Formats: sequence, C-alpha cells, structure tokens
Amino acid sequence: MDTYALACDVFLACSSTTLQTWPEMAGLFNRAAAKRPRDWQLPVRICEAAGGQAEQAIAAAASLACAQISIILIDDMLDADPRGEYRAIGEGAAANLAAAFQAAALDILSEDGQAGDPAARLAASRSLNRMLLTTALGQWLDSRNPADEASYWKVVETKSAPFYGAAMQIGALAAGASPEQAERFAELGRLYGAMIQIHDDLKDAMAVPANADWAQGRTSLPILFAQNVDHPERERFQQLRHALKNVPDAEALAEAQAILIRCGAVSYSLYALLRRYEAARALLDALGVEQRAGLEPLFADLVRPAREVVATMAKSPAAATVRVMAS
Repeated sequence: MDTYALACDVFLACSSTTLQTWPEMAGLFNRAAAKRPRDWQLPVRICEAAGGQAEQAIAAAASLACAQISIILIDDMLDADPRGEYRAIGEGAAANLAAAFQAAALDILSEDGQAGDPAARLAASRSLNRMLLTTALGQWLDSRNPADEASYWKVVETKSAPFYGAAMQIGALAAGASPEQAERFAELGRLYGAMIQIHDDLKDAMAVPANADWAQGRTSLPILFAQNVDHPERERFQQLRHALKNVPDAEALAEAQAILIRCGAVSYSLYALLRRYEAARALLDALGVEQRAGLEPLFADLVRPAREVVATMAKSPAAATVRVMAS
C-alpha cells in the first residue's frame, strides 16, 4: 500500500472545488508527498498496532500531512529559513497557505476520518485542533529563544511533542481504540516528539560544518547547558558562541564542541534522551499492543546514535561524538 499516493487522493478529494481553482495548494501537497516524509506513516503504524488495518488510517495520514505542511510553512518564516517556501511565493502567500492547510486537515478528519463513527471523528478532530493550537503557542515561545532550561522544556512540551502525540492518537482512533487507549498512544507520541527534539539538538550542536543554530544564536539543549551551567570553561564557551554568530570558523566550532563534551552538555542531553526512551518502552509494555514490532524501531533509531556515543566517547570523545551524532 502506498500511503503517500493514497493520502494525495484523499487530499485532492477534500474541498475539490476549491483545489481545482487553487493549483498552488495541490502542487505543494504533491511536492511534500514526493519526499515521502516518515511522519506521514505514523497514523498507519499506530492503527495497525492498535489492531486496525492500514487502509483505515489513510484519512488520518492525509490530515496529519496537511497539518505538518502548515506547521513547516510557519516555522520557516519564523526561523527565516532560506529554504522556506515563503522565499519563492512571499510571506503573505505562505501564511495564507498555512491557514488553508490547517482548515483542510480538519475538514478531512471531519468528513472522511473514522468513517461511520461520529464519536471517533469528533475525537480525532479535537485532537488535531488542540495540537495545532498548542503548536502555535510553542512556535511563539520558540521564537523568543528560551534562555533557561525551564523555558526550553516548555517549548518541547508545546512545540515538539504535540504533533507526534496527535499523530499517534488519531491513528489509534482510526483503528477503533477506546478514548482511554487512544490517550495512552498520545502520551507515547509526546515522548517520541520530545526524543526527536533532543536527538536533533544533539545532532545539530555537533554537526560539521556548523549548523545554523550557532549562527542564529539558537539555544538547543546542549548549548543551553554549556552557557548556563557553572563550569570552568563557561566563559570561554560564551566567547566562542558569540564568535560563531559572526564568522563560521572551523577551529572555533571544534573548540566549542569539545567544551560541550567536557562540561557535560552532551552527557546530560544523552541522559535526557535515554530516560524518555525507557519511559516509552515502559508505556509500550503497559499498552500491550500486538503489533509492537512495528513501533519499536521508531524509538530505537533515535537512541542508537546515543548508545554509540556512550560506547565510544571514552576512546576519542570529540571525534566520536561528532562522527556519530552527525550520522
């Protein structure tokens, strides 16, 4: 079954009269589908894990796809991403498309999702709508660039985690899961979203050449730790971070990344990642899903680099961490 092709069919059938006169919207969806985003598969995987058939979750996947496109359109503008769609079509057009994709996401669920079960349709629509509202708050908080750890985790809670919580919840509802079981899947998804954020923070902080976080002064978890926690090289790290905002110097980057390791920033981030992984495994045990094998790789793929770092840091800390997290 080709989830992406079927999701395109569902999307094109949604508000077809509108889409017939708005080819830019359909074109953007098709371009996104051509990249085969792994996230679009989440409702399908969860539906199967909850005892349903993959076909039952296609509407949920199409709805999630619309929501993700909307979020990316907005994120790119907030981050001034040079690759963003708004660069080609303008901020006004991009903002309008973002609003249209949010409406389409809810329209798909209300009309097609969980066909024949009004309660499930309503629950899925509410889940997605709450996610979009919470994510908007998270995007606003993130645009203010968290200055301390409490603010950072608030961004994770509101921006990174809700999308994956909704993805898993609507997939479970598509399978006919009870509201209580669907909420447990939402909890699992929120853990997954937090893990993705921590994993990406580590990868970006240790990337060579320097990731945009350095140039933009973004406070990922490792960078936040190194700049806020009291350690002998804190002042030097802050000097290097300031320098990297102005010039992408390879030697300054290498020194800053070495400090991230020595001061415990990488270790702390790995701990935060692995702790959530253990919580996710415990939740999977509690859920007792029959098709667990399809879900475990999602979480294992995020911790594999972390475990390799832990195993190799003692031999060559800087080189091992940069090599593994950049992979």
